[in-house]
Amino acid sequence: MKLALIHDWLNQIGGAEDVLETLVEMFPDAPVYTSMYWREKMPAHWRRWNIKTSFMDSLPLVHRFHQPYLFVYPFAFQNFDLAAYDIILSNKSGFCHGITKPKNAIHICYCLTPTRYVWGFDDYASREGFGQLQRNIIRPSLDLLRRWDKAAASRVDHFIAISSDVQRRIARYYERESVIIYPPVNTERFNISDQVEDYFLCLGRLIPYKRVDLAVQACTQLRLPLIVAGDGRDRARLERMAGDTIKFVGRVSDEEAVRLMSRCRAFIFPGLEDFGIAPVQAMATGRPVIAFAGGGAIDTVIENKTGHLFHQQTVESLVNVLKNFDRTRFNSKDIRTFALKFDKKNFVRQLSDFIAQATNNQLPITNY
Repeated sequence: MKLALIHDWLNQIGGAEDVLETLVEMFPDAPVYTSMYWREKMPAHWRRWNIKTSFMDSLPLVHRFHQPYLFVYPFAFQNFDLAAYDIILSNKSGFCHGITKPKNAIHICYCLTPTRYVWGFDDYASREGFGQLQRNIIRPSLDLLRRWDKAAASRVDHFIAISSDVQRRIARYYERESVIIYPPVNTERFNISDQVEDYFLCLGRLIPYKRVDLAVQACTQLRLPLIVAGDGRDRARLERMAGDTIKFVGRVSDEEAVRLMSRCRAFIFPGLEDFGIAPVQAMATGRPVIAFAGGGAIDTVIENKTGHLFHQQTVESLVNVLKNFDRTRFNSKDIRTFALKFDKKNFVRQLSDFIAQATNNQLPITNY
């Protein structure tokens, strides 16, 4: 059986692209259909992939500024000719599930989230820094996009959700059932350190919706040492609010990220993410996680076992957890053992089993 991979866009690197990397490893002969591909800015090894782009790839400035083309994506994916394929596997956070499915083909959607700009526009607009003019232009057409998005979802044969929170959103917005297969995490490159140092850690892109400001303010208030690793447009604001116990180290190498994670008192994850790979990586080093009780953290942070949850996205709520935090109550080996359930090999096995059950065919999986 011939399989095609569908992905929203290839002009930035994030969690969706981590999933795509694993899918391409599993099915190296499968082409990747996507709206557009910024070849020069993406990893060099992607140039070996069989990437097929839509007409959007030629639109002016689309690689740098893809948001203005919001209403073009449905047409881009509907126009792909997929008649040669028996299995369509879409890796979706936007509109790529809206492909025109060939007759007798099976469409499996690995759903990272129901389309954010459609079902949570105000939050998305704030997160992306949309001005009032952009909001006013887009908002009147949201109902049309919602109807298209739900109709596209109705044509999907099987939904897979990346977390219980996303599963609930699929049921709410698309009125569809789904199974959960957690995203792949490369836990093998993380190990328990024999040394724990006196600092908390935040690591990732410094942009407003990540809510690193909560960790900075809470640790400043309690005079707790916090290392903030990463960079982004929110860094200057965060530095202005930080006290003298907060240290900003900028972007770090993969090796340094592992070292920082493995030696911190705890990893602080104050944002709301559909899954959240960084907390699982920290747990793979045996360190507990302090996270906001929402999104994927509900599945990965188990109270008093792998960390603590704070239940309001406020400084006060985080302060209350930090004041009572005792790292000696956690067992590093138990935390790492829990993290291993999210390992890439488990993802590959679960997804290949799901495809085999859905299609009555066991596809050959490469590299595993």
